Amino acid sequence: MFIIEKISNPDFHDEIPSLPGEGVILYLLDLNSVAPAESRWRELLSSDERERAARFHFERDRQHYCAARAVLRTLLGRYLEAPARDLSFVYSDKGKPALASRSQDPGLAFNVSHSGDFALLGFARRRHIGVDIEKILNDFDTAAIARRFFSVRERDQLSHLPADEQHHAFFLCWTRKEAFIKALGEGLSHPLSQFDVSLDTSGPVSLTTRPDAGEAGHWWLQSVDAGQGYAAAFAVSKQ
Repeated sequence: MFIIEKISNPDFHDEIPSLPGEGVILYLLDLNSVAPAESRWRELLSSDERERAARFHFERDRQHYCAARAVLRTLLGRYLEAPARDLSFVYSDKGKPALASRSQDPGLAFNVSHSGDFALLGFARRRHIGVDIEKILNDFDTAAIARRFFSVRERDQLSHLPADEQHHAFFLCWTRKEAFIKALGEGLSHPLSQFDVSLDTSGPVSLTTRPDAGEAGHWWLQSVDAGQGYAAAFAVSKQ
């Protein structure tokens, strides 16, 4: 159903696999490994992206931003068979990016998330897709956030886990919920209490939607291994 590739080398261009016609491909981007090639990445960015990069106060943040945007452009350029620097983007009112010219490939969808030292990029054809990655923060009040944003069922699942598993389970739940609402294209405007995700640590993730219970059957939701200290997930519509 999906392929996950890791990018930790700025010279990854010749290693880009073909995009499956009916599947999903994910890229886990090691920003610390590729960001030092900033001068190369900046050549691929649009003028507004370069202006945004210049506004970052810290060099690390600027390099991470340039790398993530340029790698996204590189991958899209390969799949569209178009120059990466010529691509342009539009954004929905909820902030979800899309290609400005859908005529290039109306069936190509993508989504991006970044946190800490990694970015997760997802691509699919003829499907809606959302991805999320989060660095697991130890000094984070997960209980307060869960009370505010999780559904009753999710809070119940969380409370029944052993105490030493609850912190990690919170981030599993959060990334699954975030990936789903990003796939919907609604962002945090979609009430997080109106759907449930399971907190299982292995196998497919179950999804329950309200008020239309049948909506869950149109989606596939899965966590992915993003390495020690990170949680990640993606959601994709079924055909």
